[in-house]
Amino acid sequence: MTKVMLSLHVLAAIVAVGSITAAASMFPRYALQASGGRDRGRGPDGRAAAIAGLLHRICRGYAAAGLAVPALGVATGALLGALTDVWLIASLVLTVIAAAILALAILPGQQRLLALAEDAAAEGESRPAAARLTMLTGVFNLLWAAVVVLMIVRPGSTTGA
Repeated sequence: MTKVMLSLHVLAAIVAVGSITAAASMFPRYALQASGGRDRGRGPDGRAAAIAGLLHRICRGYAAAGLAVPALGVATGALLGALTDVWLIASLVLTVIAAAILALAILPGQQRLLALAEDAAAEGESRPAAARLTMLTGVFNLLWAAVVVLMIVRPGSTTGA
């Protein structure tokens, strides 16, 4: 049962978190293109706006699916008897921080950029908002990278890894 739970946990992480990290990383570029055309006198880029909207929907949808990752992780940790291990607690703390950044900053920031792309009067606000969103997405991605390292290295592990 432990191997099944661990497999489901890893698959959920790859599918959900991987999709969010890829889509969130690409989003600012397309959101800027959607509104940035006005800066060059070309008008808004409808194709870029559609792509940015799709990337936001991907992030939002996989964020809900991503709730399975810590749930399956805790279940796997319980089966392994590792719930009190420092590496697992640290991973959970980093996961909660990453989830908070996603829910409270990245997703609302994406919605704001989508709204700015539609508002011709807000053309000067897009670049700083996109830069902030890019930074937050980078922090989100680094937090998940740290969680992956903790899952592989597992300080105190007896597997020799």
